Amino acid sequence: MIVVGAKGLAKEILQILEENDEVENLAFFDDVNLDMPKKLYDIYPILKTDREIKDHFEVDQRFILGLGKPKLRKVLCERFEKLGGQLTSVNDKSVTKGNHVCIDKGCTLMAGAKLSNGVKIGKGVLVYYDCIITHDVEIGDFVELSPGCKLLGHVKIEDEVQVGAGAVILPKVIIGKGAIIGAGAIVTKDVRPNTIVLGNPARELSKE
Repeated sequence: MIVVGAKGLAKEILQILEENDEVENLAFFDDVNLDMPKKLYDIYPILKTDREIKDHFEVDQRFILGLGKPKLRKVLCERFEKLGGQLTSVNDKSVTKGNHVCIDKGCTLMAGAKLSNGVKIGKGVLVYYDCIITHDVEIGDFVELSPGCKLLGHVKIEDEVQVGAGAVILPKVIIGKGAIIGAGAIVTKDVRPNTIVLGNPARELSKE
């Protein structure tokens, strides 16, 4: 298995994998930070090239998205799939799920996340620490939910949205594709695609 990334979130995913005893054939990937050592914590190899990725996939085709930013997660997912990888999910043991919860492949569910009945989650979604997703919420692909955010009943989150830490989205609100919800925002009405909203109540950030 390869964790795509070798810093921040990737290290937090390592903690889950170690607790779940899922570290066989584990490696990390980072071709951006030139100061990275050859091994993370002197244990896990850090791969840097497509050739190394392909060689690793000869042994284990699984990969996990170990970095934030929805658009970047999507780009790297497509890159690793083209190299022959299989996007894989990872869940902390403390995550709780209700009935009729549907989760697509490649999602990361961190400690303390709570998913209620009828929740639907798309491909490659990151659900960070202590997020609460209540009944009948629908979440698109490659969404990032930051720590402590709350999505209330029948909220719909379209693809590649980033929800900031502690934000609250009120019932039946629709968040358009590519939108960014600022930390601590209270979202009371629909948000247009590719916009940024901040505050309580949340308002669209002016482009002026």
